[in-house]
Amino acid sequence: MPVVIRLSRAGKPHEPFYRVTVADSRRPTCGKFIEVIGNYIPTPKGKAKRLTLDLEKAKAWIKKGAQPSERVRSLIRDAEKGE
Repeated sequence: MPVVIRLSRAGKPHEPFYRVTVADSRRPTCGKFIEVIGNYIPTPKGKAKRLTLDLEKAKAWIKKGAQPSERVRSLIRDAEKGE
């Protein structure tokens, strides 16, 4: 089972909200997933955090062979820097 770490869109039109999910690559992007390991809001309003990510879970899944998407890979780098 090829496992990927990718973004799944939620929210309202013009107010996107993404979940960082671990899923089977054969499933649809917004379909069934294995685990949610974080949230990403590209345009936060107020005091909302832009990125919430469980780095320990992300690294554990990567060690198990999960492939992060390009965007998730850059989000992991941002989380490691503390942004």
